[in-house]
Amino acid sequence: MGDQKRHKILMVSDFFYPNFGGVENHIYYLSQCLLKLSHKVVVLTHAYGNRSRVRYMTGGLKVYYIPWKPFLMQNTLPTFYGTLPIMRTILIREKITLVHGHQAFSTLCHEALMHARTMGYKVVSTDHSLYAFADVGSIHMNKVLQFTLADVSQAICVSHTSKENTVLRSGLPPEKVFVIPNAMDTAMFRPAPEKLSQDEIVVVVISRLVYRKGADLLVEVIPEVCRLFPNVCFIIDSLTEAFCIAILEAASCGLLTVSTRVGGVPEVLPDDMIVLTEPDPSDMVRAITKAISILPKIDPQVMHLRMKKLYSWHDVAKRTEIVYDRALGCPNQNLIDRLSWYLPCGSWAGKLFCLVMIIDFLFCRLLQLWQPTEDIEEAPDFSLPNSQCPEFKEGGSLRSRRVSS
Repeated sequence: MGDQKRHKILMVSDFFYPNFGGVENHIYYLSQCLLKLSHKVVVLTHAYGNRSRVRYMTGGLKVYYIPWKPFLMQNTLPTFYGTLPIMRTILIREKITLVHGHQAFSTLCHEALMHARTMGYKVVSTDHSLYAFADVGSIHMNKVLQFTLADVSQAICVSHTSKENTVLRSGLPPEKVFVIPNAMDTAMFRPAPEKLSQDEIVVVVISRLVYRKGADLLVEVIPEVCRLFPNVCFIIDSLTEAFCIAILEAASCGLLTVSTRVGGVPEVLPDDMIVLTEPDPSDMVRAITKAISILPKIDPQVMHLRMKKLYSWHDVAKRTEIVYDRALGCPNQNLIDRLSWYLPCGSWAGKLFCLVMIIDFLFCRLLQLWQPTEDIEEAPDFSLPNSQCPEFKEGGSLRSRRVSS
């Protein structure tokens, strides 16, 4: 790939390893695949315990664990301008050309996108979740999202349902929002070598036991299912998901999935690989009964091979690459032009957002006088030899190769 087409991307989120979750996996695997495509990728997140400063991961992935401690649910305390000096230094030092923020709940993501636009960088935002509109927390969160995405270059959602949700919450033009689903590493999720016995049916719950994940439904469903089928142990369910990766992992293992028909779940798998139900106990019992009846017809190995073809991180990276090209093709705008995007955000909120951006602009200019760009040492690009880079296996999964001596 020619250098003129090589992107230098800064991935930003409060959620990254060693924390574990869907967003963390998405950033890691997407970064690895982009590295394989000869792009430069750097990750920026907050410190986790004693893990701070700069670390290197598989494939030469460079991670900045900046010395900010999590405040609530792994999010850093909002500072508006406190992160600008260190983010400015990293952007200049790594010669970044595009900033990609992940997750609407991430404070670090919002601040990074704001500072990057102030410095003239193109930015892309990926929203991984669905949010409501009526409760107090969602109202405030949606207003923050409206502020952040008002000046974003392009946006990505993981499902069409998530796209509709994001467009409604943020007021972002639909043509700016791309739908790129999650993927999973099929090499890590394989069926059992031999088909399991039907004498005992184990239905696994992969969910946090909170209301939004359907914990209240389990209380009613589990006793009824166990009464009807004494050989059944427990159940899998979820109440709200933009794109449930656990469903992909289960299907890759050759397991039949029962899930509520909410969010982006109906988009995840073909109808013959999943049994959908309404979030109602009686309907869920009916769906589980149906799933148990068709379970003997399921071939785990065939399902696994289908998943290899359906979902690939390599495909996700190629599609994300197109979004990056689109973002970098957006015209440059000065501060006055950019402020026009914030004014429509509300009679008082629009003016407040403009004030926030003006102060950010002035602070950035002050930092430029205090520490000019030419005084910041640029970091040399680091890349592994081909023999040490992660390699794609069939289906888009990754593995590492050792250097032979």
